Amino acid sequence: MSGIVQKDAKIAVLCGGLSSEAEISRRSGKNCYDALQRLGYKNSKLVEVTENIAEDLKGFDYAYNALHGKYGEDGCIQGVLEFLKIPYTGCGVMSSALCMNKEYTKKVLSSAGLPLIKSVLITKGDNLYEKVKELNFPIMVKPVSEGSSLGMAKVSNIDELVKAVFEASKYKQDIMLEEYLEGISATVGILEKDGETFATEILEFRPHTEWYDYEAKYTKGMTDFIIPAEISDDMTKKVKEVSMQAFKVCGCSGVSRVDFLIANDTPYILEVNTSPGMTDTSDLPAQAAAMGISYDELVEIILQSAGLNK
Repeated sequence: MSGIVQKDAKIAVLCGGLSSEAEISRRSGKNCYDALQRLGYKNSKLVEVTENIAEDLKGFDYAYNALHGKYGEDGCIQGVLEFLKIPYTGCGVMSSALCMNKEYTKKVLSSAGLPLIKSVLITKGDNLYEKVKELNFPIMVKPVSEGSSLGMAKVSNIDELVKAVFEASKYKQDIMLEEYLEGISATVGILEKDGETFATEILEFRPHTEWYDYEAKYTKGMTDFIIPAEISDDMTKKVKEVSMQAFKVCGCSGVSRVDFLIANDTPYILEVNTSPGMTDTSDLPAQAAAMGISYDELVEIILQSAGLNK
């Protein structure tokens, strides 16, 4: 494909970073860097992100963001790149910051009338016993600003909840409690190419663990992936429409992935991921492959989105 980023451009593939997802990011970054080399972008370089990143980025024309988690997909690195006037892939400052926070994401999605599972936010000083009265067990415990299922837990009673909230608070003081529903876990990628925004095939995942936790996400063989998802044509259409709406409402650009739980004939949005994983076991490459888009083609589509987040 042709695009704004030329083959001789100096491209920094940002990976690692300072978050709890640094190792996953390194795996994503190495894969993306290798793809860029195969595609002929010989001036691309894998850049480990540290506190000196502003200095390390001097001389680069573009940044390919393969960071995950805090500082990488929450608007921080995006702000640095804006300041340095380096075009970068993926979502901009506002949408990155918004979508990294599950509570704020839900507020924005709710204002657009999109389907969401009932939840409450626990902040420091809140009475947990009072807040939990609003929900029915089982409950999912989620730090509001973490990815890769870090700090998450499924609990069935108040004693388990107290322990899980304590563990989740090690990642983030603000914690979301969300009712657990039985249903189909699914995700759909959103990409922008040549001025068009489109949804990928829907991927259904059936983890061998009780729910889609860190182990299931990043260990080969721990999850069965079904592409396209075994859902009706009507639900397929509905999921894609809702995901496209979420992408637009949250101000996303370039690439995102929208996670769902399909229950009661409703596609409930769980979260919007603005920097989807690009590892060997990640969802987005599998979704793209099901559409006939190879890994290298996917990397180039994302690369050519650099600057769309203005």
